[in-house]
Parts: sequence; structure tokens; C-alpha cells
Amino acid sequence: MAKLAAAKSSLDAAVDARLLAVAHPLHKDLQKIRKVMLGIDPTISEGFKWNSASYRTSDFFATLNLRCTDQVQFVFHTGAKVKASAKSGVAIADPAGLCTWLAKDRCLVSLGAGKQITAKLPAFRALVRGWILML
Repeated sequence: MAKLAAAKSSLDAAVDARLLAVAHPLHKDLQKIRKVMLGIDPTISEGFKWNSASYRTSDFFATLNLRCTDQVQFVFHTGAKVKASAKSGVAIADPAGLCTWLAKDRCLVSLGAGKQITAKLPAFRALVRGWILML
């Protein structure tokens, strides 16, 4: 069982190749946060969707925002289509204020760059755990 969890938590080679092609100025920070995301829960896997690294359990729920070049950001969502359970809005604890709500079912999660990311990791992990429980 531990081998299965370890296999799921490894970075996807296809995502690696595509992110290298983008030549993002925060490439090292993106690599770090990808590893963190995959280590939060063994059910999380990585793929390339919506022109970026995206993360899923049973459905995609988070996508790296590569358009932002001065900090690491994710769009947290409920998948490609709005789910009935999310139409009234997503309720999730965000005591660190990482989320900027874009719609009732999606938010932009801003982590900063460099050491800022490290400081926000505990709040980020809690946010991801809460989001996937809500799905």
C-alpha cells in the first residue's frame, strides 16, 4: 500500500516536459509546490489539463495559474462543469486569507514566491484537504 501512495505522489513526466517548455520565471517554486500538492493526500494525482498542471482525486479540483509570473497561484474549482452541490457556493475555511473568490464554485489561491510559499504551506495543506473533502 505504501508503494502505491508513493507512486501516485511522484511528479508526472509529461507535466514536467510541458512546464519546462513554458519557461516560467518561478519554475523552482512551481516544482516545489507540485511536490507539496501530491504529498498532501495519496488520492491526489497530477495531469496536464487546461494548459497547465492540474490536480485531481475523482475529478480535477485545482490548476496552476501559469499566467501569473510573480507568484505561485492555483485556481481551485469543482471540475470542468459546475456541480449541483457547488451551485449555491463552496464553503471552506480560509483563516490565512489565501483565497480570492472568482465565482461561487472557484477561487484563486495565492501563495507568493520563495520563502513566502514556505510560510503559507500549513494553511495551503489545510485548504487542499478541506477542498477535496468538500468535493
